[in-house]
Amino acid sequence: GAPVNIEIAGEDSRILQRISDDLIHTLESAPVYAKLDGLRSNLDAARPELTIQVDRERAALYGLTTTDVGSTVRSAINGFEASKFRDGEDEYDIVVRLSKKDRADLNTLGDLTIVDDVGQQIPLSSIATWHVGSSYAGINRLDLERVVQVSADVRAPHNANATFLEVQETLGDFVGQLPPGYTVRYTGESEDQAEASEFLSRAFATAVVLIFFILISQFNSVTKPFIILTSVILSTVGVLVGLMVFRMPFGVIMTGIGVISLAGIVVNNSIVLIDYIQVLRDRDGLGRMESLLLAGRTRFRPVVLTAITTVLGLVPLAIGLNFDFIGLYARLQPELFWGGEQAAWWGPMAIAVIAGLTFATFLTLVLVPVMVSLLDSTADFFRRYYGREKTAEDGDARDAGARQPVGA
Repeated sequence: GAPVNIEIAGEDSRILQRISDDLIHTLESAPVYAKLDGLRSNLDAARPELTIQVDRERAALYGLTTTDVGSTVRSAINGFEASKFRDGEDEYDIVVRLSKKDRADLNTLGDLTIVDDVGQQIPLSSIATWHVGSSYAGINRLDLERVVQVSADVRAPHNANATFLEVQETLGDFVGQLPPGYTVRYTGESEDQAEASEFLSRAFATAVVLIFFILISQFNSVTKPFIILTSVILSTVGVLVGLMVFRMPFGVIMTGIGVISLAGIVVNNSIVLIDYIQVLRDRDGLGRMESLLLAGRTRFRPVVLTAITTVLGLVPLAIGLNFDFIGLYARLQPELFWGGEQAAWWGPMAIAVIAGLTFATFLTLVLVPVMVSLLDSTADFFRRYYGREKTAEDGDARDAGARQPVGA
């Protein structure tokens, strides 16, 4: 649908026409109208309609019905297929109707006759009257409700989502003053984005939960997966910073896919670092600070190289560098060019991964060791103040049992 698509639902077509006209006038009078292009309603203008009113009592005297009158008038104006004309392999319909001159003159309907059951020709003017009025070109229904759609595009270079929010703010008072039984819904591109955002949010939550359970099974611990997932969640801050630096909008679909894919990339470096910290403590018997410093110094190079290779691999996609594969291999003419529709589509995803991974690399090298140290300090605190009291109580109980007489 269009970036701005407003559906007005109700029962009376005339009231819907009035509401849609007032809505369009409200938008045209607002500053947001300068950002809109092609503001229109799908309720077509009234078209001329020929209405024939049959005198049923008089028609019954001649043995005629309204069906007979309607079919005769329809055949005279629209025509009916009398036969077919064949010319070799081609076949043409033979349609019989009034001439163009007679169809354009309504006075000729007075000379139109209707044949009854016994073959008598009854003039149409003796059993019916007619007049020309106006009628709607069509009636649109959605979920059994009459609906009028008011839509518009967004002029470049304005952001579609920001413009849509301005339209909602402009129509806030207008929607609150609608007659009873009439509603306004915002659909089109905004509705699609809302559905995509809901789906991607569920996908991101599912990915985080699956990663969490896999890490628990690997480390046999809850605290270490918590540290890793904290760096994943905080990496989204880097995505937002990157979009602001490059002045790019948050595309719900492609940026959301970039955030989800980022969750699977960020965990790798954190897993490597935390696992090596644990190896240094278990295998080499290093203390808390020694293991953190040595692990950070040892894993610094692989963590940075992994991030750099991923970032450099996405740079052509982010800047929109394109070349012709067929021309490169067939004629050695790659025909390099920048931009294009593909760059506009894939750019937000690449920027999201690049900015998020760069920020997450800093988090991996700095925040992860800090959080490991904090958790160690917390564990030492509880072990010092609660574990010692529990040990002392157990020791007192054992001493009391040893001093108790045997016959007591």
